[in-house]
Amino acid sequence: MSDNYYDILGIPPKASEAEIKKAYRRLAKKHHPDVNPNDKNAEEKFKELNKVFEVLGDKKKRALYDEFGEEAESFGFDEKKAEAYRAYKNAASGFGSTSSYETGAPPGFDFETFFGQMFGRRAPTKGVDFHMRMTLNLAEAVRGVTRKIQIGGKNLSVTIPAGVDKGSQVRLGGQGAPGERGGPPGDLYIEIDVLPHPLVKREGSDLYMDLPLTVREAALGAEVQVPTFTGNVTVSVLPGTQSGTRLRLKQRGAPSLKKGGTTGHLYLIAQICVPPVQNPTYVHAVEHLETAYKTNVRERLKL
Repeated sequence: MSDNYYDILGIPPKASEAEIKKAYRRLAKKHHPDVNPNDKNAEEKFKELNKVFEVLGDKKKRALYDEFGEEAESFGFDEKKAEAYRAYKNAASGFGSTSSYETGAPPGFDFETFFGQMFGRRAPTKGVDFHMRMTLNLAEAVRGVTRKIQIGGKNLSVTIPAGVDKGSQVRLGGQGAPGERGGPPGDLYIEIDVLPHPLVKREGSDLYMDLPLTVREAALGAEVQVPTFTGNVTVSVLPGTQSGTRLRLKQRGAPSLKKGGTTGHLYLIAQICVPPVQNPTYVHAVEHLETAYKTNVRERLKL
């Protein structure tokens, strides 16, 4: 790769992280193998873009690239090797010796092997990582899902674990681009996006959903059926339940992705539904019900 990495993405050297990511995504979409089937040039360009983003998208690697250029790739963006090379360059005026003590390199550093790799045969390198986005609905995010995808000319079956949320990242080891000179393949990173649900709101691992109740169910209590992402549940509504009352269904929320984490809860928010006025009998029943109020329901409504 002879072109400047920034020129390949079409951005200035002082570009922000957001600008780097935006430029990479735009070009990767344009040259993606799935968009350009059987196009070797597009495939090579896509590999080049991923390799560039792997460097410029990583703060530490980018800093070494800005300092050493493509020479940084020769020592694998390794900070310890960079330190030794930096010391070697600083001591370039005294080429008579390359002792680690004289150059300031770490004691025991093997200059012969290091510079043999840098200026002679290059060592095996890991293949570039692939990056993609996947959009799920809330049910799929909570329960987990298996999706078929195509990337890098391969068909993959990807299992997304239960409990992912917007911004979660799923890593598939070894599913990136092939390594170079016998190096291991890169990885595939899938960034998750989750669509909003019309009935259920998510906060962390907890879920919230309105529970409509009739006047009788709220006043006298009832057993009602409620759907959840893991099956229907019978919920006991206590007599005298008010609108806004929260009923908790333990561990019916989203599983935690953290090791040892617990599943969240589903909170049902009671909402009393009053039927529309239809006939005199209904009006009489409501008027009679009004006599059950012993205090002004708005007496605490003061500003």
